[in-house]
Amino acid sequence: MTQNASPSDVQRLPYAPSDPDATALRCAHVTVDASADAGGLERPWASLGYDEINWTYTPQGRRTLRTIGGFAETPYHVRPHNIFNSGTGLGLPHWGSGNVYHEDADGKPYYDFIIADLTYDAIVGAGHHPLVELAFTPLALVPDEAKTEFPFENSPSQYSAYEAGWWSYPPKDYGKWAGLVGALVEHALERYGADEVQHWLWELWNEPDISYWRGTPEQFHDLYDVTVKAIRDVYPAAHVGGPAVTGGDQGAVFLHGFLQACSDRDLPVDFVSFHTKGSHFTPWRTYGPIGAPAPERQSPSTPKMLREIDRALAVIERFPQYTGAPVIVDECDASVPAHWGIYDNANFAYRNNEYYPVFQAKLMKKVLDLNEQHTAKVHEATTWSFSMEGERYFEGTRSFVTASGIEKPLMNAYRAFAHLRDRRVAATSDQSTDISDISALGNGLPEEVDVIASRSSADGSVAILIWRHTDDQYAEDPDTTRVELAVNGLDSGDWTVEHFRIDRSHSNSHTVWQDLGAPQDPTPEQLAAITARQGLERFADDAELTVDGVAGLELDLPLPSLSLVVLTKVA
Repeated sequence: MTQNASPSDVQRLPYAPSDPDATALRCAHVTVDASADAGGLERPWASLGYDEINWTYTPQGRRTLRTIGGFAETPYHVRPHNIFNSGTGLGLPHWGSGNVYHEDADGKPYYDFIIADLTYDAIVGAGHHPLVELAFTPLALVPDEAKTEFPFENSPSQYSAYEAGWWSYPPKDYGKWAGLVGALVEHALERYGADEVQHWLWELWNEPDISYWRGTPEQFHDLYDVTVKAIRDVYPAAHVGGPAVTGGDQGAVFLHGFLQACSDRDLPVDFVSFHTKGSHFTPWRTYGPIGAPAPERQSPSTPKMLREIDRALAVIERFPQYTGAPVIVDECDASVPAHWGIYDNANFAYRNNEYYPVFQAKLMKKVLDLNEQHTAKVHEATTWSFSMEGERYFEGTRSFVTASGIEKPLMNAYRAFAHLRDRRVAATSDQSTDISDISALGNGLPEEVDVIASRSSADGSVAILIWRHTDDQYAEDPDTTRVELAVNGLDSGDWTVEHFRIDRSHSNSHTVWQDLGAPQDPTPEQLAAITARQGLERFADDAELTVDGVAGLELDLPLPSLSLVVLTKVA
């Protein structure tokens, strides 16, 4: 018989010893009821994106996609910018070019899919599905007014006015744009087949509410109309959507106008997309001495992100015909921009260390909590993180890997997510933050211990993520927080317990690199030492426990840290 127990009266498993040099001054009580099914566990983390489309198919880009595909429990959607940009295919930070569209001397369009094939081959070959962002305007379709009104001064450090901003103007010929879109869809079907392309998402543009779109909202609505028809004429089953606006006030207004226009025209919106960012450090770039401290200590804000998501969901809910469509926050990031790092502003240091993966775990759980408050629900929350070519070791860019393809601690958050099972089960912590009133949360979430738990419908195994975090990357605490974990609703018998950890001393290539003296030309031996510690590491040896309905476990969590506990019934 399954018995219920509070954390104070369960049996103790002598399994996760405290750090002998730390003192647990606080205690959090976490209770999981493995028999209380809370429905299928949505997996909002299963998507990524990036600006630099031409780094998709570099050796490091391919390895990164394959690494994620190797541990991912479900295919990720992958969203790169710039498939329609004109250019040579040279990868640069915050820039790229798919170079698909061209015209002959008579103005007749023709298409070059070489870069598109390299890009989507790498994504699909790693087990993922593209989210095709149909953008931006090719050089041959730039309107004449762009060439007269766009301010640009030639400079040896820039290419041309096209790279500087001509690409952001609406195409001058919507008919030729429709032909381009239809040709890409047709080519994808021929190359990958409908069994694969049925999983692709087709999205018009990126952040049309700001300088990425130098047209009017009405022009954008017209272009969406043209684009949807071009896609559906070739592939009627295609999933189309947008508008990928920013999370600010202007984005919310644009989102409402877009959905209203689609409603008025009876246009399909198979998914609704928008963005949110947790911080815009001031100044973004300091131009100070190398290694200089930040002029002001700043950290990403979880409440800012939740408020922006909450507001966008409320906008969507004004349109019942679109409320049931999946919501994709296809840039959901702790800070912008992705390609700047610690040499621009020292506040970007969190991207290198254990703070970031624990932040991501907290954010994804809070997004799921927010879904409970809305009819419209977030289906994917995309990290704008991938791989940066040519950077220094631990540059601080928003990426899964650093120089030499070394995996940063962020990668291990996604490894931990992949361990979560298919069914969510009830889990509570007496030190979690209530987000039912987002307006009352202030600029940052206070320190908390929170949890998300799951159970496999196949073998009954249970996977639990527990973390300690605060929205202050500079917070220090020499003491740990004791977590008394009670897991109710387990079948009686013998269970194996696994415990994985992300903190300063575990699953953390950055700490190893620092301990080696932060070398920028590591020896083979140093690289071997760093890569040996880059994966998701066990905190303790596996243990076995005889259970009669309930299991107890004690954890000591430093700040910040995340524990993954997996319980599997012994056959």
